[in-house]
Amino acid sequence: MSVTTRIQAFQESMQPTDVGVPGPTSLEMARGFRSIRADPLSFLVAVSGRFGDLVSFPVPGAPALLLNNPADARHVLQTAARNWRKETVQYAALARVTGPGLLASAEPSWIEHRRLAAPAFHHQRLLAVSAQVRAAARDAVGATLDRSAPAQGRTVDVAALTHTIGLDAVGRALFSTDLSGQAQALLDATSDAAELVVRLGRSVLPTAAWTPTRTNLRLRSARRRLDSGAAEIIAQRRARGATSTHGDDLLGLLLDSGMTDGEVRDELVTMVVAGHETVAAGLAWTLMLLAEHPEAQDRLRAELADHPGPVTLLDHRDQLPWTRAVIDEALRLFPPAWALSRRSDAADVIGGREVPPGTLVIISPWLMHRREDPWTEPLAFRPERFLDSGAGRSAYLPFGLGPRLCIGREFALGEMVVVLAELLREHRVTVPAGWVRPRAEAKVAVHPRGGMPLVVTRTGGGPA
Repeated sequence: MSVTTRIQAFQESMQPTDVGVPGPTSLEMARGFRSIRADPLSFLVAVSGRFGDLVSFPVPGAPALLLNNPADARHVLQTAARNWRKETVQYAALARVTGPGLLASAEPSWIEHRRLAAPAFHHQRLLAVSAQVRAAARDAVGATLDRSAPAQGRTVDVAALTHTIGLDAVGRALFSTDLSGQAQALLDATSDAAELVVRLGRSVLPTAAWTPTRTNLRLRSARRRLDSGAAEIIAQRRARGATSTHGDDLLGLLLDSGMTDGEVRDELVTMVVAGHETVAAGLAWTLMLLAEHPEAQDRLRAELADHPGPVTLLDHRDQLPWTRAVIDEALRLFPPAWALSRRSDAADVIGGREVPPGTLVIISPWLMHRREDPWTEPLAFRPERFLDSGAGRSAYLPFGLGPRLCIGREFALGEMVVVLAELLREHRVTVPAGWVRPRAEAKVAVHPRGGMPLVVTRTGGGPA
């Protein structure tokens, strides 16, 4: 191939592939670059409102499309999932922290790893660890709130509280490990890693992992801290493994599977990062919505008070329908996983348009959950819409969809119910004077920028 031919081929590869889908121009994207990076949620809402349910972004090479039609999302994530893989910048950036674990892996090995991990999330196992999740919530709530006088309200950053609970619950339930001694170090490392993953995922010109940029150096530091914590947990469990098995929790199942310590580390870090980030964010927003809507909170508290026995990780849709509806509605309005991405292995048809191999699609639950169809008054907090089990299911995907549906979905939902029961059985949350909602910030999950300060008052109610 001549030099001229090579130059021509390179120039062609740098031109966007036109598939006849409307979208912003290169100039518009360049002019708004900083604001797009600073607030991608507002950008997605704006371009969807302007161009519709299928939007094309002017990037070199294969098309990059934003999908906001439930049928298209289901096609990519479920019906044709084998043709759409996680070979995207978003998941490559996440894998810089987690390694090729269940969440970020684009390799066929994820299927085998998921099969090995599945027993840790079976119903019997979730029922067995319910007491450990309750204990994690009770300990954190007690340590944070019991210093208050019984009738004296305190302003508490409930986002920090739910992060502590989430990490402890993951440690106790999935690794049979008390992470309280390591909690702050792990929280700091995961927080740093999450910030850097987002920065890498939004980079226009990604740099190689080995280059000594400030972001890469900070990411290496965060990863070393996560590696150290994971190695300690694995070593402690192996040292106790004098019997034929290492236990029936997630860590034991992974160690008994024959995985290397490196592979076990990847799954362990994946669960620490993803398992507490999403639950912590979801709980913070749920508590905010309950503080803003005291009648919904009163109904939830009454339902918990009438519940016989301790709250478990299971059967809450039947036994605690209002509590579960509140959680579902909070996850609709503030889905922790705000964007999902996939890249095609072969040609396909999206929104009636033929797209070539290599096409990138972005699916945003943040957008999907705000559609006016099927959601009546989509921006309003109306938990009653989820009392109808079939309501809006085609446009509801807080944990993804299809074969890559989050393996920890039932654990996460159950944990949220348990934490609300432990916190609200004897406390009420209200908004402070001069209340202004924290801004939703799109990191690995959607977090409240600057935390979630709410007034927590002890009510003296009975156990839930």
